[in-house]
Amino acid sequence: MPAANHHLFGNRRTFLKSTLAGAAAGAFAPQSALVFADRVELLSDEERRRLLELANFGRKVPDSGKQGLVICSHPLATRAGVDVLKAGGNAADAALATSVCQTVVEPHMTGITGVLSMLYFDAATGETTYVNGSAARPAAPLDGFSPADLATGRGVAVPGFWAGFEAAHARHGQASRATVMEAAIGYARDGFEIHPFLWGEIFTEYSRIGRTAQGREIFSRNNTLPRPGDLLVQKRAADTLTALLEEGNDYFYRGAFAKELVDVVQAAGGVLTLEDMEQYEARWQPPAAGSYRGYKVLGSPPPDHGGSHLIEILNMVELLDLQKLGPPTESAESLFHMARIANQVYLDGFKQHDPATHELPLELILSKEYARMRFDLMQMDQKVDAGPAPPPVGSNHVTAVDADGNVATILHSCMSLPWSNGLFAGGVTVVAAGAHYLRVMPGPGDRISAYVCPNIVFDGARPVLASGSPSVSLLQNILQNTTNILDFGIPIGESVNRPRFGGGSYTRPGRLLVEVDLDEKVRAAAAKRGIAWDVVNPWNWHHGSFEGIFMAADGTAHACGDPRRNAMALAV
Repeated sequence: MPAANHHLFGNRRTFLKSTLAGAAAGAFAPQSALVFADRVELLSDEERRRLLELANFGRKVPDSGKQGLVICSHPLATRAGVDVLKAGGNAADAALATSVCQTVVEPHMTGITGVLSMLYFDAATGETTYVNGSAARPAAPLDGFSPADLATGRGVAVPGFWAGFEAAHARHGQASRATVMEAAIGYARDGFEIHPFLWGEIFTEYSRIGRTAQGREIFSRNNTLPRPGDLLVQKRAADTLTALLEEGNDYFYRGAFAKELVDVVQAAGGVLTLEDMEQYEARWQPPAAGSYRGYKVLGSPPPDHGGSHLIEILNMVELLDLQKLGPPTESAESLFHMARIANQVYLDGFKQHDPATHELPLELILSKEYARMRFDLMQMDQKVDAGPAPPPVGSNHVTAVDADGNVATILHSCMSLPWSNGLFAGGVTVVAAGAHYLRVMPGPGDRISAYVCPNIVFDGARPVLASGSPSVSLLQNILQNTTNILDFGIPIGESVNRPRFGGGSYTRPGRLLVEVDLDEKVRAAAAKRGIAWDVVNPWNWHHGSFEGIFMAADGTAHACGDPRRNAMALAV
C-alpha cells in the first residue's frame, strides 16, 4: 500500500485501534453496529487517479448487480459507498459514507454545515422512514432579509447535516461510524486531485474564498490558485471530521465546533447563537404517500416537500393518457402538460411553511380529488407562469441499495451557490442555507421549506425505483425519468441521456428551460400552447442529475450516471 494512502493521522493501525476501542465502549456506534477488523480497503494512488479521470460531464457507463449498488455525482464518493457495502455495511451505511465523502471531494456542492435528509426502506420489516436533517432558522429576528444577506453571516441557518447523519446511522446503520467516515477523513487529510468541475468553481468564487485566512489556507498556496490535477489537502476538515467521529453531536452542536461556527457567523453580521445550535434535533417523520398508475409512491414530507410535490405532480400526470400521447421528448401535448404541471406545483410550494408550526392539509393536497380539480382549473388558462428565478444551484443526491434489498436515498446540500459568503469554521465552508428564506421565510426556529425529493416507488411491497436529484429542475428531472421508466419501459441508461425540459431560467426570467436537442417541432408546438422557452445546451447542468436506481423483479439493480454531472454508478 503506498505510504501516501495511510489515511487518518498517517497511521491507520493506531487509528483503527483507538476507534475500535471506542466502538466497543459504545462511544459512537449504535448498539447494533458491527465492527470490522479490516473495514474499508484503501485506494492506491493509481486507482484514485483512474476514478478521478471519470469525474467529467458527458455520457456515462451504466452498471448493474445483485449484491448492492451506489450512485452519486462523484466517482470517489460512489466508490467509498461501494467499499462500505463490501466491508459488510448496509444501504444506509453506504449512502451516509458517500454523503460525508462528498463534503470533502465536492465542497462546492455540499458541506457539513448544510443539510442531510434520508428516506430509508428496511427490507426486513417493510418499513420506510424519513429523517429530516434540514436547516432551521435561528430564533433572532431577520427583518428585511434580502439576497444581499447571503454574502454575510445573516444568510447562515442552523445546520442539520450532522444531526441527520448521526440519527440516520444510529437507527439504520450496521457498520461502525469509523467505517462509514474513513474515506472522507482520508481524502481530507491525505488529499485528492482537483477535478475540472471543482477547479472551475474555485476559480469562479475565489474572490470570496480568498477573503479569509482559512479559505486561502485550503484553496490557494502563496495567494496562487492550484491547477487542475493538483492535490487538495484539507487538514483542518480532517481534524473536524475526526472529532465528529469521536464526539458526534456533542462536538458539533454543543462543543468547540459550535462555538467557532457561532463566533465566525456573528462576526460576519449573523444572528446564529449557541442556543440555536443546542436546541437543534433531527426530526423523524412519516413519508408522504401517494400512488401512480397502481404503483405506491413514498417521498420526503413537508417541509422537505419535494417528495410531496412529486406525488402532487404524478396525480395530475396520471390524468393524461401518456401511453397514447407518448413521452414528452416525442409529444408536444405531453411536453406542454408535464412542464406546466411541474411548474405550477413548484410555485404552489411557495405557500407551504413548516407543518410543525403552520397547518398544512397534506392529505387534501395529495388526494386524487384535489389533483382532478387543479388539473381542470388549469385548463381555463393555458398560459404558463414561470415564476421568479429559482434559488441558486447546489447540492448532491445519493441512492444506494444492498444485497438484502434495503434502499437509502439521501439529499445533502449547501443549499446555495458555492462559498456564498466566503466563511469557514473548522476547515469547512459555512454554507448560506438561508437562500431558501427567499422562497418561504420560516418562523423563528422553524425548518426551511425545501423542494428536495428523496423518493421510492413500489410495485406492491417491492421497491422498483428509488431516486432523487440536485439542482433547480429536480422535480422536472425526476418526473421525466420516472415516467420514462414506469410508463414506457425505457432503460435507465437511455432515460438519463434523453433531452429534458426544466424549471425557470436564471438568465431569461419568465421562461422555462428546455434542452436544444429536444425535437424542435415538439418544443415549438408546446410553445404555441403558451410556454415561453429558454433553449439551452444539451445536457444542461441546471437540469439536475438523476441519481436513480431501478430494481428489476429478479433482484438486479440498474443505474447510470447522469451526463449533467460528474456522476458514476457502481455495483458491488
